[in-house]
Amino acid sequence: MSALGYIPEQLSAIHVLDSVGDNILIADTTYNIQWMNANAANLLTVIAPLYGLTSVDDIIGMNMDQFHASPKRQQAVMKSLQDSHRTRITIKDRIVTDIVVTPMKNEHGHINGYIVMLTDVTTKAEEEAEKEKLIHALSVPIIHIWEKTISLPLIGEFDTERADRMIISVLEECTQHRIQYVLLDLSGLFIADDAIHHHIQKLTDCLRLIGAECIITGIKPKLAQTVGRLEHHIQTFQTAYAGLQYIIQNKKRH
Repeated sequence: MSALGYIPEQLSAIHVLDSVGDNILIADTTYNIQWMNANAANLLTVIAPLYGLTSVDDIIGMNMDQFHASPKRQQAVMKSLQDSHRTRITIKDRIVTDIVVTPMKNEHGHINGYIVMLTDVTTKAEEEAEKEKLIHALSVPIIHIWEKTISLPLIGEFDTERADRMIISVLEECTQHRIQYVLLDLSGLFIADDAIHHHIQKLTDCLRLIGAECIITGIKPKLAQTVGRLEHHIQTFQTAYAGLQYIIQNKKRH
């Protein structure tokens, strides 16, 4: 669909681009920066010194490839670009930006330049990195407590992201070391709700598929109702010691 309406005579397209709140660059067909609006100039004032430039004005004429860690890959993307392309780049390991590159086409459909919108997400990226570190820090430790037996103490709150990480880690550990028993200790959980029931059932089902048995321990009164809804063949014990005794006796029988 072509653009609708018209720009009032007293306004130019450049004036409009310079007035919007986004950081906007315009590059030519060889990806050299030809223009930037005031907001982009403010952002790039911080970036210019990272390239040894004394002024943001020196970025005019600079090739966009210099912003990318893998210029050849970016050139391949640009050569096949027909619609908007979104990506995230880290400039000089300091500034993280989300960018949207859109080709500008003439009436014949030929590309005669590119408009680039940048959003500084450095703080957001740092927050995401910290969250990732926290997730890893809160990951469930896998403890080898006996022959072909591991223990998983669940501590704190347990959301879907953390549960999925746990299941993947446990399955990898079980297949790699031929684990037969997984002792799942719930005594450190803060919350017992329907989500916990779902995560535990999913873990036990996955373990059954690879020939391992899940044994649940650390059943507190507030967990009893949640655990009680699990399938009846799942062994449950009040303490980890009792669960381990069951495993030892069961292995002796076999």
